[in-house]
Amino acid sequence: MSISAITHTALSGMLAQTTRAGAIADNVANASTPGYGRLNTSFQSVEPSGVTASVAETDQGVDFATELTDLIETEQSYKANAAVFETGADLWDVLMSIKRD
Repeated sequence: MSISAITHTALSGMLAQTTRAGAIADNVANASTPGYGRLNTSFQSVEPSGVTASVAETDQGVDFATELTDLIETEQSYKANAAVFETGADLWDVLMSIKRD
């Protein structure tokens, strides 16, 4: 896998988690709205590398414990993707430094 593929995959992961965080925020903000259906985020692989997120309304109500758990998972996933992105960027810098010398 190339460095650009690694950073692209990590970036797509961060964007997908941002989408998920937005859905969680909507769920919490609208929890007491009559008739509100919880938003659920699903992830799909994208070729050749990466992931995308889609949000769909469900007929379920909002459970704050589920939202908090999902938010913690979202944060950890975002941080993991950010670490991969930074590592890929650092590796790119090292390779460019070697190439220049």
